[in-house]
Amino acid sequence: MKTSYKIAIRLVAILAIFLVSNMFYVLEPNESALVKQFGRVVSEQSSPGVYFKAPFIQTVTYTNMAEHLYDLEASDVITSDKKTMIADCYAIWRVTDPLKFYQSLASSAKTAESRIDVAVYNSMKNVISSTPQTEVINGKDGSLNATILENVNGIDSYGINVNDVEVKLLDLPEDNKQSVYDRMISERNVISARYTAEGQQQAKEITNDVESTVRVMLSDANTRAAELEAEGDAEYYQILAEAYNSSEDARSFYEFIIGLNALKNSLAEGGTIVIDENNPLYSVIQNETIGN
Repeated sequence: MKTSYKIAIRLVAILAIFLVSNMFYVLEPNESALVKQFGRVVSEQSSPGVYFKAPFIQTVTYTNMAEHLYDLEASDVITSDKKTMIADCYAIWRVTDPLKFYQSLASSAKTAESRIDVAVYNSMKNVISSTPQTEVINGKDGSLNATILENVNGIDSYGINVNDVEVKLLDLPEDNKQSVYDRMISERNVISARYTAEGQQQAKEITNDVESTVRVMLSDANTRAAELEAEGDAEYYQILAEAYNSSEDARSFYEFIIGLNALKNSLAEGGTIVIDENNPLYSVIQNETIGN
């Protein structure tokens, strides 16, 4: 009896534990739960915590609401100018509507990624096929990724959303890499030569402008100098005219200049000169002697 009693108690305890474990479920952060009863969703929870459900009758389907990374396989794409390239990208996606996700994809992440694979590849192929190869290469700065993401269609109907698309590899097939590189180098050389020619032309124009400006400035300066010199001569002669406005003064000044020139010539020949101290030239010789 005691043994049967102990066994019964253990069975009841196990049954109680099993019953309690089926009465409650725990929801972690970044999770959503759909409670189903006979295959029909009767409630949805999205906040972390412990929740009650009817044991054995109701079941719970959990959905991870965090972002997921899906890496697409590298594939060949053709640009609008019929150049083949190899593109390899990945997508960042997350569930936005757990109920729609369950109803359309049975809450399967693998199935969701297969849909994402098709949508992202189609968008990438369409974008690149309508873009020249040069622009595709230049678009690696981010504009290409944004355009591909913008053209990803048909994902919202599954209750999921692609948040980002990143082209991690964009390369040329090995069999035509060198020819493409040679053509790109040739194009860059042509652009470089054009820029050099334009720069030289601009430099020549600037030099000509500067030389023209300098010539004009020198001409103006010479003209102004001639004007100032003429004004100075006029003022000089005006002063002389005012100083010697009588015939007597003019004659005395003339005689003084003549005598001064004669004195200069005599001194140059090394002769002896005798001058009266009342002669105006005497003061000139006297001042010169004192100065020396």
